[in-house]
Amino acid sequence: MTSQNSAEHARVLIVGSGPAGYTAAIYAARAGLEPIVLAGFAFGGQLMITTDVENYPGYPEGVTGPAMMEDLQKQAERFGSRLIFEDATSVDFSSRPFKAATDEASFTADSVIVATGASARWLGLESEQRFVNLGVSACATCDGALYRDKDIAVVGGGDTAMEEALFLTRFARSVTVIHRRSELRASKIMQSRALAHDKIDFIWDSEVDEVLGEKFVSGVRLKNVKTGDLHELAVEGLFVAIGHQPTTELFKGQLELDEAGYLQIEAGATRTSIEGVFACGDVADPDYRQAITAAGTGCMASIDAERWLGEQGFE
Repeated sequence: MTSQNSAEHARVLIVGSGPAGYTAAIYAARAGLEPIVLAGFAFGGQLMITTDVENYPGYPEGVTGPAMMEDLQKQAERFGSRLIFEDATSVDFSSRPFKAATDEASFTADSVIVATGASARWLGLESEQRFVNLGVSACATCDGALYRDKDIAVVGGGDTAMEEALFLTRFARSVTVIHRRSELRASKIMQSRALAHDKIDFIWDSEVDEVLGEKFVSGVRLKNVKTGDLHELAVEGLFVAIGHQPTTELFKGQLELDEAGYLQIEAGATRTSIEGVFACGDVADPDYRQAITAAGTGCMASIDAERWLGEQGFE
């Protein structure tokens, strides 16, 4: 990092973008705090790879994820937010002013809002990535309604997979859970609900070897992990539910994380373990992971930061 004398200073520095970061920027800018947003190269977060968003208020006809992010970006810029489309490569919260850097520039800040998000864990197949938003999804709440009266599959054996499978039964004709073990890892109550549901079937000791289809998913090829046998399952949708990975590598050793790697924040607020550093969106949310909840906590983080700055006597 370059010397502090050459670093650009911000009263509020927002690390990350997406619904959380952009909403925080809108509120901070309207409060006259002139935020700097290190939006990242992959600005907009997971919504940049989401085709149809139908559950965000204010878009009665739905909207594509990139179009929504463009709207939020323009709104943040309209009120004076400065967006920098570079990744933060280092942060230092050991003393104030806080410090952060990209490959191209360095910054100091009176307060920091972390909005780096989380990403779904994928299976690691080339065919899986080829069909993302073309039949492959990692969010039943986001995309389930698109699979009404279709046969679909869910990969996973934990609580997340059971929650996704149960939610998808509202729309799908059938849901097949594919699990690489012979028993589920989910809690007993979630297992009981899923195993008892007449729309849910299970394929045990199996993993997805390839996602099949031309323009859209038409099936999956499964491999039995014990015998090596291959067989195909005809489905029109595949939901990968093997967990999420919060983007917190940059903050390890500086901010408190939970066992899954999510930032720890104060209940009912956005304060982290370091006074003056706040967190919002999926980076601190292992439970909901929705655009609307991310935006809500972005609002909260900005208000928390504004109030904290006032208490500290910052002009």
